Amino acid sequence: MQKSIFACLSILTLAAPIPLYAGNTDVSADAVVAFANLKDGDVVSSPLVVQFSATGVAIEPAGDAKPNSGHHHLLIDTTLSVEEMQFAIPKDDQHVHFGKAQSEATIELKPGKHTLQLALGDGGHELHKRPILSKMITVEVK
Repeated sequence: MQKSIFACLSILTLAAPIPLYAGNTDVSADAVVAFANLKDGDVVSSPLVVQFSATGVAIEPAGDAKPNSGHHHLLIDTTLSVEEMQFAIPKDDQHVHFGKAQSEATIELKPGKHTLQLALGDGGHELHKRPILSKMITVEVK
């Protein structure tokens, strides 16, 4: 009997869906983040002013756990892997946090092509239940 229960629990555990992200907070169905002043294919110079837009969601400082809110993270020349989506967004040169609810930043980029993407993090820097990511764009720094 114990072996049967263990076997059933093992099967149920294996059949359970594995989350692709860690966030526990919800956002509205119309929440979107985007670049306000850049578009795919733009040729720019460095330092570069990057403006973030958000609709359908409130931009709040990190640490705030208000419903339907979050703050921006800028992904430079990287994407969030499935593993990274399960935890707080990393903080390094490629994963830049704007935890003071900033909607604009000046960044330095070396000459060449670079990809940029916005990720909306909740108060704990995790993606929401429905991850809010902008379209990835490529800019060329002259």
